[in-house]
Amino acid sequence: MKYLVRDKIFEIGDVHWIEDEEGRHAFLVDGKALRLRDTLELKDPEGRVLVTLRQKVLGLRDAMTIERGGEPLATVRRKRLSLLRDHYRVTLVEGTALDVSGRVLNREFVVAYEGELLAHVSRQWFRVRDTYAVNVVREDADAALLVAVAVCVIRMAEREREG
Repeated sequence: MKYLVRDKIFEIGDVHWIEDEEGRHAFLVDGKALRLRDTLELKDPEGRVLVTLRQKVLGLRDAMTIERGGEPLATVRRKRLSLLRDHYRVTLVEGTALDVSGRVLNREFVVAYEGELLAHVSRQWFRVRDTYAVNVVREDADAALLVAVAVCVIRMAEREREG
């Protein structure tokens, strides 16, 4: 299932929809305003919070956390050694690690678990410049988590480029 994401929707204080490939509302993105740190909520069409994305304030390396139900679900960090491609590690609380690699700023990267493709993020499927898709490859994968991972690594890469 492909999810259509517009780059500029992830501004703090904004509320926007992510649509599925059929044009139906799949996730509502709520950028919480007036918070001390960067916070986004990904909600289902009925308004229930599926995951919360938070920028970590302290720490030596930039990181974002993904929470579900108020509890930590995963931490996203950039890997230290990256030569030609961007590499990020998503560590879930139970110890599972997902690898993210590709050209994040170009919106061309993959999310994999032990070499198995879970999601492919690409701009190539769309002609609209500020739009990309998160193609969740496995039917049993957690789509909200994979969309959240894509958003986290893009925000982190953009922050690194700016800073």
